[in-house]
Amino acid sequence: MNHITLDGADLRILDQLQRDADISNQELAKQAHVSAATCLRRVRRLEAAGVIKKRVALLTPEALGVGVQVVCEVSLDRQSAEDLDAFEAVAITHPAVQQCYRVSPGPDFVLMAVASSIANWTAVVTELFTRQYNVRNVKSFFVVKRAKFDTRWPLAQASKQPE
Repeated sequence: MNHITLDGADLRILDQLQRDADISNQELAKQAHVSAATCLRRVRRLEAAGVIKKRVALLTPEALGVGVQVVCEVSLDRQSAEDLDAFEAVAITHPAVQQCYRVSPGPDFVLMAVASSIANWTAVVTELFTRQYNVRNVKSFFVVKRAKFDTRWPLAQASKQPE
């Protein structure tokens, strides 16, 4: 991603797009207090710079038959760069894994995953962890209530440029 300076208009555009990426350019321009042409130019610039990675639809897990949401901690026996990369490569390609984070300290990875049932999660565990010879420990935490889920980034932080 190219580093670009974000001004107030950029931040207003990004804020609105995080709320509704399907908004028309005219409405987006109105909300951001810029002309439609300026808005379109800025959005294209933000996309080209990699600030806007992609636009997606957020789906309701229950409507899709997702019965189990899991937060999973994974610790490896060996933590060489090659070993970490190897596990990550397997984890990110598995369809049940929605998010994969390398973390420190504590476990080596935290995964956010979904499954249709506990039995289905057991199959995922076998694929991802039992067959991976380098996995030392796995802790699965089953979500009983999702109190908050938001994909928006706090943009007030983005307005403060690094020194």
